[in-house]
Amino acid sequence: MVENMVENKTDNIRDIVIVGGGTAGWLMASRLAAKYQTSPDCPVNITLVESPSVKPVGVGEGTWPGMRKTLQAIGIRESDFMRECDASFKQGSKFNGWRNGNADDSYYHPFTLPQGYDELDMMRFFQHSQPQGSFAGTVCPQVAICQQGLAPKQITTPEYAGVVNYGYHLNAGKFAGLLKRHCLEKFNLSYVLDEVVKVNGAANGDIASVSTENHGDICGDFFIDCTGFASLLLGDFYRVPFIGQSDVLFADTALAVQIPYPAADSPIACVTQSTATAVGWIWDIGLTNRRGVGHVYASGYCSEIEAEQQLANYLGQAFNGAEIKKISIKPGYPSHAWEKNCLAVGLSAGFLEPLEASAIVQVELAADWLCLQLPANRPAMDIIAKRYNQEFSYRWQQIIDFLKLHYVLSRRSDNDFWLDNRHPDSIPASLQQLLSLWRYHYPGQNEFPRSREIFNLYSYQYILAGMNFCSETAYALTASQSDSGRQHLKTGEQLKAQYLQHLPGHRALLEKIAQYGFKGV
Repeated sequence: MVENMVENKTDNIRDIVIVGGGTAGWLMASRLAAKYQTSPDCPVNITLVESPSVKPVGVGEGTWPGMRKTLQAIGIRESDFMRECDASFKQGSKFNGWRNGNADDSYYHPFTLPQGYDELDMMRFFQHSQPQGSFAGTVCPQVAICQQGLAPKQITTPEYAGVVNYGYHLNAGKFAGLLKRHCLEKFNLSYVLDEVVKVNGAANGDIASVSTENHGDICGDFFIDCTGFASLLLGDFYRVPFIGQSDVLFADTALAVQIPYPAADSPIACVTQSTATAVGWIWDIGLTNRRGVGHVYASGYCSEIEAEQQLANYLGQAFNGAEIKKISIKPGYPSHAWEKNCLAVGLSAGFLEPLEASAIVQVELAADWLCLQLPANRPAMDIIAKRYNQEFSYRWQQIIDFLKLHYVLSRRSDNDFWLDNRHPDSIPASLQQLLSLWRYHYPGQNEFPRSREIFNLYSYQYILAGMNFCSETAYALTASQSDSGRQHLKTGEQLKAQYLQHLPGHRALLEKIAQYGFKGV
């Protein structure tokens, strides 16, 4: 990019320019427009510049439960969202083969918290009491719902409500299209379909404008970089350093395919399946009309041909004739996301392997931040940017630790990939410290002090227990704690029986939504 030096404006923040479309760009535009363009006393102009030549990554994606609040805030009906994006319900993740690769090696990370979580540490109770079954299956009724292939709600349940917690699986390309149409129809947003050819700097180091091929210069007070891996503003213009993580998380390539269901009534999985391979793992996501499947692997441990063969082995005959899309992963993130008057969001703000679907949620968190605290003027922006960057760095470290946890606890030894993942040199010091602590103290809230942790205590507990990690604490449960734990398990069993009796099958509910929409609106 070539930069021109022009005078910078010093008035209040009124003109926001989002450079880049896709899920990140249109999600940011939707949230900001819904927040700031519906009130006459808060006039904010929003312009989105989208390249006509850049294609989205476009593989099937999973969201966290927070997407329900995001869609509500934007003003999109759940029925419309699910119909237009081939969406299905996601109730968590199922990990296959991560402990040792044996046939019975699987566990769940459900979205619903353990029964009685606010009164008792159920992981501690479980490991002391040693009841039959898995930790997640014992303390969370949602696991049984997933095992039976049931939906998290009924057709009469109001939109965005459920008897258990849930997110979505969706077609990412169609989702971006839905957000775009909604934005342009409902809000007073300026849309420019053009290539950005130059970024123009101001005397104080801010970005003053971006130049386009056919629409001239587009000026702004605040710029949001949603240009994906290109990172035209934060990376190309500001040269913000990139912090690589390939020495911690080895996966750097994905081979993705789209697979049709063998029959019209084939079951639709209500969890993301994550199946470990010799050199990585395979995701398997069920949409209403197809499956999205991909092999995430470390190219330093096998060839592309070998990785493709492992994907073929997983899919069997369904793999024949499938079109393979290769996606390069450069694991890492910029040293900071907010530089001067520019904030990077989405892939321009970093990317890691999608093991826990942490990409879209970070766009949501960035939008939440700006909806709560959009800078009123330029001096305020520096203060807010500093606070945002501190949260940004903390969030990335939490994600890296959590993803690495899945590998560190594995006992697989069928490839150096797994052995090297357990080598101390590849484990962040922050994670090593937590694991050392948890050998003798059960994981507690003190290790997760922030009100909005990217992964909460119970996500850690589901993974730790699922991977058979045990704490060797000397502190026994009191009699009252044991009684409380047994009562919570009894309550959970009663809820489980109700859910299994009354909840519909996942595909059956999705077909009703497609035909009628939710009746409990």
